[in-house]
Amino acid sequence: MNVRTNARWIVLGLAAGWIAGAAVAGAAPAPRLPVPELGPFSVSLTVQDLPASREFYETLGFEALPGSDAGGLVYGESWLMLERAGTKIGLFQGLFDTNTLTFNPPDVRALQAHLESQGVEMVVRAPAGEGPASAMLVDPDGNPILLDQF
Repeated sequence: MNVRTNARWIVLGLAAGWIAGAAVAGAAPAPRLPVPELGPFSVSLTVQDLPASREFYETLGFEALPGSDAGGLVYGESWLMLERAGTKIGLFQGLFDTNTLTFNPPDVRALQAHLESQGVEMVVRAPAGEGPASAMLVDPDGNPILLDQF
């Protein structure tokens, strides 16, 4: 046998061992349950100066969404939602400590229940009931994810 033939036998042996090991290791992992709809996605950016941030993103072609074009006042915090070609960015002054991934599910409580059943810890839980509510979780790298039903 030459070196090339030996290398082929080694690779085939490793592959056969891996396949045999996988078969011995047990059944395939349990299938994941269907995830309730996450809804539209946007990035919520923490800004220091809302008018300056608005001007910057308008330079990139974003436009204020109807109803937020003057900036809103929610619990004393300023905010503005912008969109360009289906991409949404929320600008928030004084509301978040860090940039946040945001989803707007149609039913935040159903999504929260599903995630908790899969072992996901909610940092902020949506209260029981119906109607608008929010929940928050954090990914393994510490990135906050807001689930905001409105």
